[in-house]
Parts: sequence; structure tokens; C-alpha cells
Amino acid sequence: MTIKMTGVWKTFGEGHTAVHALQNIDLANPQGEFTTILGPSGSGKTTLLNLVGAIDDATEGHIEVAGVDLAGLSVDELVKYRRENVGFVFQFFNLIPTLTALENVELVADLTASNGAERAAEVLDRVGLGDRMTHFPAQLSGGEQQRVAIARALVKEPPILLCDEPTGELDFETGRMVLDLLQRVSRELSQTVLLVTHNAAIGDMADRVLKLRSGEIVEDVHNDTPIDATELTW
Repeated sequence: MTIKMTGVWKTFGEGHTAVHALQNIDLANPQGEFTTILGPSGSGKTTLLNLVGAIDDATEGHIEVAGVDLAGLSVDELVKYRRENVGFVFQFFNLIPTLTALENVELVADLTASNGAERAAEVLDRVGLGDRMTHFPAQLSGGEQQRVAIARALVKEPPILLCDEPTGELDFETGRMVLDLLQRVSRELSQTVLLVTHNAAIGDMADRVLKLRSGEIVEDVHNDTPIDATELTW
């Protein structure tokens, strides 16, 4: 699913206290492109994801997804857009502690499929957790919890996957395993992926690397030979 941002600004506050989180962003992501977004804290990385995911709206400019301007959608249409088109993976797993891995994923699967339990089990097996479905989050390692969170995002097979520091709380080996999983499912499903990170080395596995500073795109590089995530090192 294509994403196009034209003249996008996001401003918080008004007058002399206004903060421009994003400034005049022009960006076009074709379907299936894996883009890594780099930049220091406060550069606007997460804000950009929130706008594409319709968690927030732009102050100025236009955001089009598959040719549809998000600003023209009603509240109900935005809910449908998020439910059917966008999967979110965050640094903090945000799993419901009183539900098993299967139940956490099934909660989302039920929103988009009549066979939610079956779909949830299939996706958990796909991310290597077929034998951990009945475990609660507290019984899972950090990497396993993140894989449950990824399964939750993938269970509706979203054309857009938004990942905000998905390896930030993981050790190197577990983080690389999670990145390999994201890269594989992106290629298999031809998903458009935006992945925010502080780790510049992760850009080596991406089709494209964006660098933000003070709300502006300061570098936009296409990578003709992205490496497999399993080859990453930092």
C-alpha cells in the first residue's frame, strides 16, 4: 500500500510556545518498501508514524494512503482504516497480562476474521511460538513477548506495518531475531514497513533510510543491496 505525504507539518501548542514536531515533510513510500527512520530523540520519528497510522492528524499538508486523503475520512472511516490497514509494533509490548499469548493475539484477530482463534494460532506458530500459546506474558522472555506483539500486528495481515523501536528493550541476539522476522514477513506479504530506531546499523537491512533532525528530513537514501537481518551487527 503506497503512502504519500505532501507538505506535512505537525505543530503542538500555539504562538510562541508552539513546537514544530514535523516541518514540511514530503515523502512517498511505494508498496512493499521497507524504510528505516533514524534520528535523535525529539526529531519527529514517532510523530511521523502516528500520522501515517492515523493516531494523530497533520496540522498542515496531506497524507494519502492508496490514493485516499486521511484528512477527508470520518471518525468511523479512520477506525476502519486503522483496523484493516495498519499494524503497530511498539518498543514496549503492551500485552494484556491476564491473557495468554493466544488470547492477546485473538483479541485483534476477532476484529477482522470470523475464525479469530484459528488465525491467532497460525500466526503465533509462524513467529515460532506454537508451543508457548497458553503462556501468560509474565511467563515469556522479552523476545517472546515482542514476538507475541508482532503476531498481534500481523494477524490481520495489514498492508502497512509501523514499528516504533521494536528492538529497544531487547538484547542483540533477540533483537536481530525480531528484525529477521519483520524482514521476512514484509517480503512475504509485500508490506510497506516504516521502522523507527536509534540504531543506524539497522538501516543496512532496509530498502530505504530516512534521517530526521528537528522535524525535517535531512537525508533520504535508497539502499540497492539491503542485507539479510541475520547478517546485522552492531
